[in-house]
Amino acid sequence: MADKEKFLSQVGAGYTFQGDSIVLGGPMLDGEVVSGFRVSAPLRTFNRHGLIAGATGTGKTKSLQMIAEQLSQKGVPVLLMDIKGDLSGISQPGSSNPKIEERHAKLGVPWQSLQNAAELLSISDEPGTRMRATVSEFGPVLLSKILELNDVQSGTISLLFKYCDDHSLPLLDIADLRKALQHISQDGKDEIEQNYGLVSTQSVGTILRNILQIESQGADTFFGEPSFEVEDLMRLDDNGRGYINILRLTDVQGKPLLFSTFMLCLLAEIYATLPERGDVDAPELVIFIDEAHLIFKDAPKVLLDQIETVVKLIRSKGVGIFFITQNPADIPDAVLSQLGFKLQHALRAFTAKDRKDIQKAAENYPLSDFYDADELLTQLGIGEAFVTVLNEKGIPTPLVHCMMCAPGSRMDVISASEINAMVAGSKIHGKYDKRIDRESAAEILIKKLEAKKNEEEESRKEEEEKKEETGGRKEKSIIEQAVNSSVGRTVVRELTRGLLGVLGIGGTRRRKSSWF
Repeated sequence: MADKEKFLSQVGAGYTFQGDSIVLGGPMLDGEVVSGFRVSAPLRTFNRHGLIAGATGTGKTKSLQMIAEQLSQKGVPVLLMDIKGDLSGISQPGSSNPKIEERHAKLGVPWQSLQNAAELLSISDEPGTRMRATVSEFGPVLLSKILELNDVQSGTISLLFKYCDDHSLPLLDIADLRKALQHISQDGKDEIEQNYGLVSTQSVGTILRNILQIESQGADTFFGEPSFEVEDLMRLDDNGRGYINILRLTDVQGKPLLFSTFMLCLLAEIYATLPERGDVDAPELVIFIDEAHLIFKDAPKVLLDQIETVVKLIRSKGVGIFFITQNPADIPDAVLSQLGFKLQHALRAFTAKDRKDIQKAAENYPLSDFYDADELLTQLGIGEAFVTVLNEKGIPTPLVHCMMCAPGSRMDVISASEINAMVAGSKIHGKYDKRIDRESAAEILIKKLEAKKNEEEESRKEEEEKKEETGGRKEKSIIEQAVNSSVGRTVVRELTRGLLGVLGIGGTRRRKSSWF
C-alpha cells in the first residue's frame, strides 16, 4: 500500500493552482479515489496544446466532451472536429443515470446537466453553417503546398496570382483557378511571356491535374464565397459562454486532401487574423481534433509540416490545439513534443507490437513513485486516465491516476430533427447559407475571349466587304499567271513527266502493250 500522506504532499501539492482551472476528476491510489484534492488543469495553460489518447471504448471522447463544455462555461470558444459524428450530443443537455451518480459520489463533485451554446458547421454536404474560403485567400504559397507543386510549378502559380492582381481578376473558386491557368498558357500566352516571363505548358498541365485531384474529393464545395470569418468561431452567447462549434466531418474521412486543404486554410487564417496575445488568463480559442490518427495516417507531408509549424507558433495567439487519438505513437514526435497537457486512457496489449507501443507511451509521462505506468496503462478502467498537465509556471505536474468527471451534456448523437432545429436557430447560418457567384476571373476571361472573337469576326466581315467593293476577284498572282500561260503549261507538263518518271510511271518510252 502506498503512503497516502506522502501521496497527498507530493502529488496533491502539484495540483494546487492559484488561478481559474478546469476540473478533470479525482486522484486514485491503489484503485481507490483519494479525497483531499481535485485533479485539474490551469485555464491559462490551455493554449499550450494537448493530447487525449486511449483505445477504443476507454472514454477519451467523453473526456474531450467534458473538457470542452467546461471551457465553454468559462467563456472560452471551442472548435470540435467531429470525425465520427458522436460529438453532436454536446449541444443537448444530458440526463443522469446510476453510473453517473455513483461516479460523482466517489469524486465528491456534484454532477450537473448542461445546456451548452453550440453551432453546427460543415465544409461538405452535412447540415450546418457552411465554411468556405476563396482561392485568393489561400495565396500562392499555401495553394502550392496543398497541390504539392515543385519550385517551377509554384513559380507558375505565383505568376498567375500576380497577373490576376494586376488585371483585377478575382480568384474565388476552382473554376476561376482553372480558367486563369488555361488563359496564361493558351489565349493570353503572348501577353504573359512579354510582360511576366515564359510559362511552361507542361507545368500548367501538372497543376491542372493536381487541381482535379482535390476537386474530386469535394474541394469545389469548399472554395467560393462568402468566405467564413474567423471571428465567428469566437462568439460568446448572451450569458458569456463560449460557443462550441461542432464541425461535422463524417463524410470527409475518406477525403484526406479535402480535409488537408481545410486544415491548412483554417490554421493559416486563424494565425494571420488574431493578434499576438502572449500569456493570458484564458485562451482565445481551443481546437479539438478528434480521431487525429486518421488525419496523420493519410495526410500529405505538407500538412504534417504545416501542423508542426502552427503548433509551435499559434500558442502566442492564444489558441490551443488538442489531438485526440488512440495511441501517442499516432502523433509525429515533432508535434508530440509540443503538447503540454497529456491525458492517457487505457491501452490494450493484444500483440507484441501493442506491448512495445505501451512501453513507448509510458515514456511520454513523468516517472512516478506511486504508479507502475507500463502495467497500469493496460488496467485503467473506463473513464479513468493517467494525467499530467502544465502548472501555472509551465512545469509538468506529477503523474496521477485520475477518475474522470462525466460530461453534463448528452453522451450520444442527436437526431435529424434536432440537427435541423439547431441549423434553423443559428444566428450565423443565414450569413453563409447561400453561395455567392459574383463575376470573377472565369467570367471576365470568358467575356474577354468572346469580345476578341467578335472583334476578329467583325474585322473579317469588313475585309470581305472591301473586296466586294473593289469589283470581285483580286488580281492573279505571278505564279497563277505563269501557270495559265501557254509557256507555263508546257513547263508544268514537263515537270510532271519528270516526277512521274522518277516514280517509274513515265519518262521512258514504252510500247502500248506494256501498259495494257
